[in-house]
Amino acid sequence: MADANKIPAAEHSAAGIVEVMHEVAKSNVPQGTMIGIVTNPPPLLVVHCNDIDITHEQIYCNDYWLVGHDRTAKGHIVSATQNRAGGGGYAEYASHNHDIHNDYTDTIIMTDTLEVGDLVSVTPITGQTEQMYLIGQKVVRL
Repeated sequence: MADANKIPAAEHSAAGIVEVMHEVAKSNVPQGTMIGIVTNPPPLLVVHCNDIDITHEQIYCNDYWLVGHDRTAKGHIVSATQNRAGGGGYAEYASHNHDIHNDYTDTIIMTDTLEVGDLVSVTPITGQTEQMYLIGQKVVRL
């Protein structure tokens, strides 16, 4: 009976407290997508969300938010130019158009990015050794 009334060692008590604190903290980690506001644009992106500033070291985001990101498009155009009037009354200069039937490849260099005040989706990334966030698309409230 004497062991039942024994006060546990300090390290055992502290470990128990830390375990309880850890369980409480885990239960309060946001699990869904949240909305944040950009307070500093890329490349040193900062997003304010749930009363914390999420800094660029904690952020994963789509590369299309980076200025200079390029996109390549390929396709095939089938069309015609608009009619164009000729001159001098000669038949070879009469109003005519030209058929277009060409492949194309185009590279677009993006210059837009997130700006201060933009609302963005924020999703916590779980299973990491440090807290990381995915910054998704720009959003608006209707």
